[in-house]
Amino acid sequence: MAKKTIEDIKELKGKKVLVRVDFNVPQDEKQNITDDTRIRGAIPTIKYLSDKGGRVILVSHLGRPKAGPDDKFRLGPIAKMLSQLMGKNIGYVKDCIGPEVEAAVSALKDGDILLLENVRFYKEEEKNDPAFAKKLAALADVYVDDAFGTAHRAHASTEGVTKYLKGYAGYLMEKEIKFLGKLLENPGHPFVAILGGAKISGKIDVITNLLPKVDTLIIGGGMAYTFFKARGISVGNSLVEEDKVGLARDVLKKAIDLGVPIMLPIDHIVADKYDANANSQLVTRAGIPDNWQGMDIGPETITKFSHAVKKAKTIFWNGPLGVFEFDKFANGTLSIAKMVAVATEQNGAISVIGGGDSVAAVEKAKLADKMTHISTGGGASLEFVEGKTLPGIACLQDK
Repeated sequence: MAKKTIEDIKELKGKKVLVRVDFNVPQDEKQNITDDTRIRGAIPTIKYLSDKGGRVILVSHLGRPKAGPDDKFRLGPIAKMLSQLMGKNIGYVKDCIGPEVEAAVSALKDGDILLLENVRFYKEEEKNDPAFAKKLAALADVYVDDAFGTAHRAHASTEGVTKYLKGYAGYLMEKEIKFLGKLLENPGHPFVAILGGAKISGKIDVITNLLPKVDTLIIGGGMAYTFFKARGISVGNSLVEEDKVGLARDVLKKAIDLGVPIMLPIDHIVADKYDANANSQLVTRAGIPDNWQGMDIGPETITKFSHAVKKAKTIFWNGPLGVFEFDKFANGTLSIAKMVAVATEQNGAISVIGGGDSVAAVEKAKLADKMTHISTGGGASLEFVEGKTLPGIACLQDK
């Protein structure tokens, strides 16, 4: 799925480039940015375009404004942060279409960078309104999408603008397509997928698409208990999706038919309630006692999972293996993160961390820099691995 990238744009000097970035960053009550990872991630693309003489027009969303402009979702603080990180002045205009924006764009010189206001202040953005998309596109000569986290949404700034401008992938988008695409098209073997998190419902399409491709499927976290229920094993008060037990049973049968081992926990850290300071104990047999709930994988499971991970040449991980937000129940997730890092650094495995809580877990373990690729999109990563067509990628030009 090779797409044309910013390096395929002929002669950037003097060209106005509309760049969709993902500056949907966390902020505190005073609009101080608490995590600038996404801003830093966009800088290589922005710098390349600016250094080549492009007139860079950045467009992003922030949060979910309900009814038009809302001061707490304005992008002014992000313009300041980007200026600091890049060491140059970043222009900012309090709208994304209209006369004020057109004047600011007209005033741009080669290499200048301008950040437009939150594109979701217009309801037409999420509706992918053609007239709104045309107004955005009219600001520029060419379009670049570097916001993989929104690639699964057909919005005006992610898909609609490509009806009027040729679309290219930025460096972040290119990297996502490369590494997630390799999982589906040409993974090294053994290929081990690790799926965790609370629910099977959000991962069933991922499991279905990956089962014929992987050599081992590891399942942990809350979703494991739905599989135990499907096997007729007692789970106490553990999280179970009762309406998905049949689905879990089908997955287990399909895995047998394909000859793919599914690894489930063989021991558990259980608690008497869902609480950071709950009473806990280790359960080393099949089945969880009544009135107790699974909160983390146990030491034997860590050893078993680690053995599979250590031999892997490709690893895809999405979802924690326990309630890692509580330090008391984070050991399993952090231990497997360490083993993924070892497999990557020492054995040359390709490790892809699939967004969302998995990224938070790897960062908590201070191992983010040891992984081959950390996806910037939670929902987008999952839909890509499910084999779905992402509109924000499909609309970009093929190589």
